[in-house]
Amino acid sequence: MEMKHVIIFAVIGIVALLGFNIINGNSREQNREIAASSVAAEQPDSTVVTSDTDIISQPLSQQPKAIVDSATSKIDQAQQAEQDRVDQLDDAQ
Repeated sequence: MEMKHVIIFAVIGIVALLGFNIINGNSREQNREIAASSVAAEQPDSTVVTSDTDIISQPLSQQPKAIVDSATSKIDQAQQAEQDRVDQLDDAQ
């Protein structure tokens, strides 16, 4: 195979991978939006959610702690929601 053909084949492969990544990235973004909207619809209004603006408003030295605290509270809320679902299923049986 000539070097010219190898280069053409490589360029075609790179373009194909780039197109695949663009298409795949768009579908992932749409899936994230759908998942975010469904999660937002499932959360009751009584839950307290820490917004990103609260983290940004804190001093730079406190932001990593605020991010960890925010993630921890979101994990705790998710675990509580999961436990509530399990309790509902146990009651139904």
